[in-house]
Parts: sequence; structure tokens; C-alpha cells
Amino acid sequence: MDVTIYHNPDCGTSRNTLEMIRNAGIEPTVIEYLKTPPSRAELTKMIADAGLTVRQAIREKGTPYADLGLDDPDLTDDQLLDAMLKDPILINRPFVVTPLGTRLSRPSEVVLDILPDAHKGAFTKEDGERVLDEEGKRIV
Repeated sequence: MDVTIYHNPDCGTSRNTLEMIRNAGIEPTVIEYLKTPPSRAELTKMIADAGLTVRQAIREKGTPYADLGLDDPDLTDDQLLDAMLKDPILINRPFVVTPLGTRLSRPSEVVLDILPDAHKGAFTKEDGERVLDEEGKRIV
């Protein structure tokens, strides 16, 4: 399966998402989006395919969001996209693209919705939360 993750290795949610993909027996294409940001067209498509608004795809925490005045409700989607492309830390993460869909994987287990049910056993997130049991079945 062709899977792409827009990854930030410093982010626990992104690391957990990457490991859940690998737990499904898939080695994804890993794009460190802070080093190699998506194009405007790619970012716009990912946001739309994930069923999000541009504003929902912006990361506020740990970014210059407030300093840049991006909380102004009068800003257009184009202005918000311009800011995200200029400073990729504003792109929320991790976005994952598969043939089964595109998701902003927050929380990380959202990625399971767009992966095949072929997990290779249990999965526990870095914080100790169990996501998959020993048979690779999702724990609800």
C-alpha cells in the first residue's frame, strides 16, 4: 500500500502515527514537512481530502500563530495558506495520505481508519496508552 506521512520527528503524535503505519506492515514515504514542505496544491488537496477547513489544519501550539495574528477571523483561506507555506511549523501534523483516505492523525490512532486491518500485534503509544491488542485489533 502506498502511504505518505507528513512527519515531524520531534512530535510524539507524529512518531506514534508512523509506528502504527509500520505496525500494519507498511513502510511509508516519510516527508519531514519542516524540511520539505508540501506545495500549495498538495497542502490544499490534503486539507480538503481530510474534510477539514484551512483553519482546522493550522497548528496553534508551539508556533507563531498568535504573534502573526492568525486568530483574526477575517483572514481568508488564501492568507492562512500563505502563512502555513511561509512557516511550515503552522501546518498541523501528521497528515497521512493512503488509497483509503487522507487524515490529520490527531490523535494518532485516527490513522487506523485509513489503514488495512493487517496489524502485526499489539501497539502501545509512547505515553503507555494501548491502541491495539495482541491480535492487532483496535482497543476501544
